[in-house]
Amino acid sequence: MAGKIDARLAELGITLPEPPAPVASYKPYVVTGNLAVIAGQVTLEGGKLKHVGRLGDTVSVEEGEAATRLCALNVLAQLRAACGGDLDRVRQVVRLNAFFNCTPDFLDHPRVMNAASDLMAEIFGDSGPHTRVGVGVNSLPLNVPVELDGMFEID
Repeated sequence: MAGKIDARLAELGITLPEPPAPVASYKPYVVTGNLAVIAGQVTLEGGKLKHVGRLGDTVSVEEGEAATRLCALNVLAQLRAACGGDLDRVRQVVRLNAFFNCTPDFLDHPRVMNAASDLMAEIFGDSGPHTRVGVGVNSLPLNVPVELDGMFEID
C-alpha cells in the first residue's frame, strides 16, 4: 500500500527520479539523529544535464524555475533513499539552500527559489514550509544554473 506522501505525489502527477549518483567525492545524503541532510543536487535528469548556463544571461527566469524544480525533485529522490523508501518518515522540511549561477545584476532569486519552496509545501502540506537561503554566485559545477540542498526532520 502506498504511503500518504506517495499518494500525494501521484495526485500531483509527480514521479520522483532515481537518485542521481554523486559527481564527485561525497555522500549524496547523511542521516544523523533525526535529521536527513541532502547534498547539493543539480539539474541532472536521466543521467544527463537538462539545464546549463547563467540566470540573467543564457537562462531565463522561467527556465531557472524549471531547473530549480528539477533540483528539488532530485533532493526528494535522495531524501526517499535516506528514508529507506518511505517519505512518510518526513516530519518537517527544515531548510533549503540554493546557489544560483547568475549575472551580477540578476535580482529574481526569491522568485526562482519559490519553485522549490512551493513544491515542498504542495507535497508535504503543513510540514513543507521551511527556512531557506538563495544566493547568487559567479559559477557552479558543470555550468548548471542552480544547485539545491536540504535538511529534513525525519522519524
